[in-house]
Amino acid sequence: MASMEENFPRGGTQKKPTEGKTPKPKIEQDNLFDIHHEEQTQKRKGSQGDQGKQKKKFKPDQKATFKDSVTNFEPLTVEGLCEGMLLLGCIKEVSDFELVISLPNGLSGFVPVTQISDAYSKMLSEQVAEGELLEDLNSLSDMYSPGTLVRCIVTSVEKSADGRQSIKLSINPKKVNKGLNASALASGMLLSGLVSSVEDHGYLIDIGVSGTNAFLPRQKAQNYLKLVKKGLDLKVGQNLNCVIEEVKNEGRIVRLSIDRSEVAASLATERQNWTLSNLLPGLVVKARVQKVAPLGITLSFLSSFTGIVDFMHMDPKKSMNYSPNQVVKACILSIHPTSKVVRLTLRQAFLHPGGSPNQLSNDRMGAVVEESTVKAFFKQFGAIFELDDGSLAFARLKHLSKTRKSFKPAAFKTGCKHKCRIIDYSLMDEMCVLSLKYQIIEAQFLQYRDVHTGDVVKGKVLALKPIGMQVKVTDGIKGLVPSMHLADMILKQPEKKYNMGDEVRCRVLECRPAERRLILTLKKTLVQSKLPVLSNYEDAKPGLITHGFVVCAREFGCIVKFYNDVKGLVPKNELSSEPISCPEEVFHEGQVVKVMVLKCEPQQERLLLSFKLTSKPVPEGKSEHTPKKNQQVKYAIGEMVDVKVLKKKENGLEVSILEDEGKVIASLPTVYVSDFVANCKLLWHCLQEGDVLPRVMCLSDKGEHIILSRKSAVISAVQEEQVVRSFSEIQPGMLLTGYVRNVMPFGVFVEFPFGLTGLAPKVSMSDKFVTDTKDHFVVGQTVIAKVMSIDEEKQRVLLNLKVSECSSGNSAVESFALLSQYFKEMKEIWNLLRRREESSTARSLCELVPGKELQLVVQDVKEDGSALFSGSSVTGLTVTATRYHLGDKSIVPGEKAKGLVLHVDALTSTVYVSLREELLKQRAKQRLMENSQHAAIVQHIAEEFAVVSLETGQLAAIPIASHFNDTFRFDSEKLKVGQTVSVTLKTVKGNDHGVLLAVQDPAKKNVFVRVRKESETALEETLTAVKHSLSLGDIVTGTVKSVKPTHVTVAIDDKLTGSIHASRILDEVPIDSFPTYTLKAGQKVTARVIGGRDVNTHRYLPITHPHFTRSVPELSIRPSEIEGKVTTMLNLKGESALKKLGLYKVGQTVTCFVKKYNTLKNWLEVEVTPDIRGRVPHLLLSLNTKVLKHPEKSFKNGQALSATVTGTDVTETNLCLSLTGIQSLEQGIITVGMVAKVTPHVGLTITLPGGKTGKVSIFHLSDTYTEKPLGDFRIGKIVRCYILCNENGKIQLSLRQSRLNPKSSNKVEDAEITCIKDVKKGQLVRGYVKSVTPSGVFFGLSTSLLGRILFQNVSPYFVQKHSLYERYLPEGKLLTAKVLGVNREENHVELSLLPEDTGMPCILPESLGLPRYDAEEERREGEDKEKREEFKKLKAKRRRGNSESEQEAKPKKRKICPADENDSGVEVFCREEEEDDQGEEDTAKKKSKQLKKRSEAPRLQVSTGFTWDEDMNAVDVPVLSRKESSESEEEEEDLQSKPKKQTKKEKELEKEKMEKELCKIEAALMDPSRQPQTADDFDRLVLSSPNSSILWLQYMAFHLQATEIEKARAVAERALKTISFREEQEKLNVWVALLNLENMYGTEETLMKVFERAVQYNEPLKVFQHLCDIYANSEKYKQAEELYHTMLKRFRQEKSVWLKYASFLLKQGQTEATHRLLERALKALPAKEHVDVISKFAQLEFRFGDPEHAKALFESTLTSYPKRTDIWSIYMDIMIKHGSQKEVRDIFERVIHLSLAPKRMKFFFKRYLDYEKRYGTAETVLAVKTAALEYVEAKSSLAES
Repeated sequence: MASMEENFPRGGTQKKPTEGKTPKPKIEQDNLFDIHHEEQTQKRKGSQGDQGKQKKKFKPDQKATFKDSVTNFEPLTVEGLCEGMLLLGCIKEVSDFELVISLPNGLSGFVPVTQISDAYSKMLSEQVAEGELLEDLNSLSDMYSPGTLVRCIVTSVEKSADGRQSIKLSINPKKVNKGLNASALASGMLLSGLVSSVEDHGYLIDIGVSGTNAFLPRQKAQNYLKLVKKGLDLKVGQNLNCVIEEVKNEGRIVRLSIDRSEVAASLATERQNWTLSNLLPGLVVKARVQKVAPLGITLSFLSSFTGIVDFMHMDPKKSMNYSPNQVVKACILSIHPTSKVVRLTLRQAFLHPGGSPNQLSNDRMGAVVEESTVKAFFKQFGAIFELDDGSLAFARLKHLSKTRKSFKPAAFKTGCKHKCRIIDYSLMDEMCVLSLKYQIIEAQFLQYRDVHTGDVVKGKVLALKPIGMQVKVTDGIKGLVPSMHLADMILKQPEKKYNMGDEVRCRVLECRPAERRLILTLKKTLVQSKLPVLSNYEDAKPGLITHGFVVCAREFGCIVKFYNDVKGLVPKNELSSEPISCPEEVFHEGQVVKVMVLKCEPQQERLLLSFKLTSKPVPEGKSEHTPKKNQQVKYAIGEMVDVKVLKKKENGLEVSILEDEGKVIASLPTVYVSDFVANCKLLWHCLQEGDVLPRVMCLSDKGEHIILSRKSAVISAVQEEQVVRSFSEIQPGMLLTGYVRNVMPFGVFVEFPFGLTGLAPKVSMSDKFVTDTKDHFVVGQTVIAKVMSIDEEKQRVLLNLKVSECSSGNSAVESFALLSQYFKEMKEIWNLLRRREESSTARSLCELVPGKELQLVVQDVKEDGSALFSGSSVTGLTVTATRYHLGDKSIVPGEKAKGLVLHVDALTSTVYVSLREELLKQRAKQRLMENSQHAAIVQHIAEEFAVVSLETGQLAAIPIASHFNDTFRFDSEKLKVGQTVSVTLKTVKGNDHGVLLAVQDPAKKNVFVRVRKESETALEETLTAVKHSLSLGDIVTGTVKSVKPTHVTVAIDDKLTGSIHASRILDEVPIDSFPTYTLKAGQKVTARVIGGRDVNTHRYLPITHPHFTRSVPELSIRPSEIEGKVTTMLNLKGESALKKLGLYKVGQTVTCFVKKYNTLKNWLEVEVTPDIRGRVPHLLLSLNTKVLKHPEKSFKNGQALSATVTGTDVTETNLCLSLTGIQSLEQGIITVGMVAKVTPHVGLTITLPGGKTGKVSIFHLSDTYTEKPLGDFRIGKIVRCYILCNENGKIQLSLRQSRLNPKSSNKVEDAEITCIKDVKKGQLVRGYVKSVTPSGVFFGLSTSLLGRILFQNVSPYFVQKHSLYERYLPEGKLLTAKVLGVNREENHVELSLLPEDTGMPCILPESLGLPRYDAEEERREGEDKEKREEFKKLKAKRRRGNSESEQEAKPKKRKICPADENDSGVEVFCREEEEDDQGEEDTAKKKSKQLKKRSEAPRLQVSTGFTWDEDMNAVDVPVLSRKESSESEEEEEDLQSKPKKQTKKEKELEKEKMEKELCKIEAALMDPSRQPQTADDFDRLVLSSPNSSILWLQYMAFHLQATEIEKARAVAERALKTISFREEQEKLNVWVALLNLENMYGTEETLMKVFERAVQYNEPLKVFQHLCDIYANSEKYKQAEELYHTMLKRFRQEKSVWLKYASFLLKQGQTEATHRLLERALKALPAKEHVDVISKFAQLEFRFGDPEHAKALFESTLTSYPKRTDIWSIYMDIMIKHGSQKEVRDIFERVIHLSLAPKRMKFFFKRYLDYEKRYGTAETVLAVKTAALEYVEAKSSLAES
């Protein structure tokens, strides 16, 4: 019940502060009745104090009280805190940006630097804005010291990233003292205030009370300054405890004192007007004990307030000695803002304001307590223990057990003992914080001071940042691994190696517990080092050997760092036993080295070191640059040796080196045997064990494993010293010979002698497009590579293998060298084979050389036409001739033949021969000249060369590749047998190869040279950086070498080239000028060095950069800079781009220079200074739409522009600029935008400058609404926009000319309707259909206003199905409507579309045959009886509107369909009728359900009308008129609607009525003009007129109204059989109707079947045309387009087809397609039709397309055929309709001056005169008559002469 009471209190204010959860079960049981009784009594008392405050009156029943309050004294937890809670806290730590505050009950929070006070925050903002340190701004550590008590307010409680709750506090008096106002201030009050300014006679103090000025006189601060501040002045932002001494002017002026004795003695009393809303923590009060419980006390204070003291805040000395009614001093700790629970403390340290709590001795922190006793346990909070020394301590819940699940509450009963460890100290509770967790008790490190330099620690990766990696060592200890220390080498992309949460083993480099800083290293060598740790200069004894790391390498030597920032110098002479000229090239930053101490001076912190380790000759952990001195190494790289083959392995040869008597074993991989891939395989195949290979080079020697190479190109490169031995020797632009190490999809790795490797990326592999890297290179292949760039940090090299980059340019020389080398190696192979005496095959091969004739016998002829031969001289070999080489001979097996050897393949033992006559016939030997050119025919293609025959009959070999890297050819480039090529002979004497050597003429070869892109030409003149000694500020003279748009290159001396940026030429740059063009090539200039540019990256380097001396100097010739003011921006030491960009303020105007317009990204790239780039987004380039349409034409490279800074880009590497200033998108502004999205029937989404988007409604696109308002807009179109409103980030725009150009006189056809007030009754308005709903048609009048059109106001016809409205009123249709009524209160507008209202044609065509609303519908006024009769008729008619079709289909069973309640606006006259109607509707609904079940085609929704064909103007559809409604139907309704018994009079009336109706029906049947109503009626009619297609179509329509599609199909088939074959048109009508039927209700398949039949039985063209129309009308444009394409192929000679398709395309808005169609039409049609076709196309263009293009067509036709009067007439008619008067008069003037027959001229003069009479003035009429007279006179005078 106790818990029940707590959760559901019975009214009144809550009396108990329930900070915790439910009480312990045991106590609850014991206490059940007491608590209940207690609560009831309290409630009856109903204390009258402040609402919501916790008031407790002491009760004499002590036993009950003790047990009662168990749950009230739960200590504070994070969950118990809320925003606005006031707390007393104690400063625990102070850092630059925050104060860490200890709060009561072991909580802690933090005060950010921005939450100190308003004055301090203002000074901070000023400092940030100015970027300079302010003198009077003091850091937090200057003003606050740990142990100071402060009043705080909770501003937020948030969850931090690691899931912990973070308490954010403020000590700003405005927030802390917000409960106080000026009138509440009284003398003696103790407030907290912050110094807001220092004045002459004292200090202004901010106490946070608005309207109050608080002043602290200097004399009142003297005592405090002497004792606390040691004579120093108070500082702005300092927190003070102030006592109010005097209050003046109703609290507007307050005098304060901070005298320590006054503050310490201050007491809060009732006189001081304290209330629960302004009570403050830190106030000391006199209180009276109300209740005492084991775990807390309830106090009353300041007469009526109640508060609680928890167990932790009772005075430990008197903990059990409190008694009720005892008066004690207490200090307020916290006030809850909503529940108003006040917590107090009785601890002595807090009872004197201005004091500070007791601290814990340092040696006690981290101590393990073997036995601590549980004093109390709280479910929400944790447990309180008594330690071995008698002091109290507490442990939070999470520290009582390893996990929540393993926690056992039974183990924490009072008196239980536990082992624990002190992990912290809570200042506000003066208690130690404990942990019982095993891992914490055993932990090596608990706090930063437990960690020692050199310790190896384990941690987890927390985060990767630019400065390094954060590592979590334990819960409270985090360390940083600087970027340099992430690995032995410096990592460029550490995220690839380390992931969040990875466990890492680090070593402590430096630990500063006071700053909570821990610096770690992950360098493996340091972590695993067993050498002593050098952490202070005193330990550095001479001779000590230890590990360190290089932090700097310069010409004077290396600086090496150790632990705790100890560093020493290794002078140049101590770097190595061999002299090192450039230490910076040998040693790199971060490299781990082993050093020996030579000398140390601890006082001066000077340390001298050496890399020469005398104690151990071989240094460990050396860098790769340190030379190897291994005693085992016998063979240096590059040494030449002879070897003997020991064993052949799959991938190479195992050989022994002969110099060493065969003792040393080495390997010679197959791919290293030769420079030629083909020869590698061949040599391996030919070599045998025991063979000796001379002159093989040692490529690498790793002790036992020696690798050799026989590649001649590599050997010669090593011998000629064209190699690099170490990374430091590599320079960009070098050409190096190497071999492919690996082929990857992204590129090729190339290895060079001495072990260096580089990567040639895919883009740099070939001049040709690389699809697959494996097609271009193979592993082991010899290549020549050009060094593109080097990355010294990662020791990476990027290479280029393009022939255009790597060749000397003389392809003939290079390719001949390759060919010579190939045949030289072939000669060695033949010599090898000749020594094989045991092999007859080898000997046979050696005897065969190209050009030798053989006597052969045909063995076999293969399917592909090639033949195999045998012969005595070719035993054991395969002899083959291709089909081409058999010539014209047809040979048979067994036949003898003579063949000429073309090529011998020793690898496969194949001989290629030719039987062609031109090769075999003997010719007189001609003397050939070297370098003579010959035409040659390719006869055979081998792997490395091709065999060609010269005109002299001799054979020559030409190389296939022109270079080592020339490995890939497209099929079109490959040589083909039989092809004639031009060759240049290089050898003319016969040789062992049997062929002459020649090269293909370079002119005939495709030489691929890549054109460099403009972006790559930044500083192309200076490809390699020359080392220089220039430094910042040096004045140099040089000659202008070349002038580029944004920079000028200057030759400073023979080798060194500098660059002058466009911004560094003039001090004042005129806008739109080109500063670089003020300089001319060859001009002498004097410039100043202001920086340097990296050659490879073109990045701007600061002067302090280590690579500066190898950079391109950046110069300035600005007069102001030459005089001595070097721009500071370029001298920022190593500053990041981000900081440089930070110097530019938003809104600042800068001069920039155009680089280029980036068409892909749509921005203009500009350069502001040599190292600052900028971008101008497309929409910020100009306010002129012409400029925005073609920005690339408007801005020239190098042009100076004035731009406004708008910020930095996302990557923070470029400035974002604007050429139009910073645009404020406010209401009324006109701006430019780009169409981003076109939403049909809604409008446009426009992208605006600055990246924002706005919306344009279709009502704001133009001042005149059009049928297709969005037709002219496409995505990307630039438009000018007017901002209508900009609210809540949503921008509404208008494109109306009246808004954009208010002064223009253009008429506004459709004025803006902004609200309902703009609409007047009777007004005609235009708008767009929004939707058709059951309640009417909704019609958009403006963006915000919709009107409604009731169905009876839509058309004069009676419509039964809404689908018909949806068809004729599609969304977005433009209509004119009349306003019938305006309801301003409800914002309703009623409209009408009726022709009599709008003067426009009816929206539903008459051809639909719909019934009209009759005059009978008009309501008559008279007696009630008449009203009722009339009303019944109307109801019957309404119902019939929906149920006619069903009644007609099944006339015998009368069915009633539900009335369309929204259809006709019939008003109800009597209440009775309304009720009757309801009954009828219910019955009708039931009936309609039955009907639906029976219907055959549920998917069909037929509208009452059915249009067959546009040509036939639609056939009238038979529909029952309202007059012919059946009386019996009404009877049935009446029976249902009137359950009452009829009176006699009523019966008589009914009888009379029935007779009248019968008479009517008889008369109607007799009527000859009567429409058929049943299937029988139609059958009678079609029998009488079988050939009338109209009757058949009406019959089909009749069935369709009854939703009987199959019956309609059957009628169509009957018609086709019945109608006479002579009646072609009638039959065609039925076919078209059937096509229409299938299109609407059938499938594509059924439609196609009918179409195919129709084409067979009718004239195909007509059927095609009709189907096209059907598709177009039903908006199946895709099918229509496909059909037109078929027609154009089938009826290409038919003019009508072309015109019909043109009309279709123009209606779709495809004008471009129409223009192309005209060209096709003119090609397809005969010439005599051309004029006609062009004229018709032009007419169509005028109607649907582009009038300007139409005019152009007419003009060009009339220029060619000026005498075609018919064309002139058409042109005139159209221009009179569409053109201006001036244009029409121009045409008439041209015509009357033509030389035509007088008859025709008379016709034109007459037309001209008529036109002027109609549109002109008296003067113009006279002018025409005068012209006619002149013509007649001229003719007559001509006749006379």
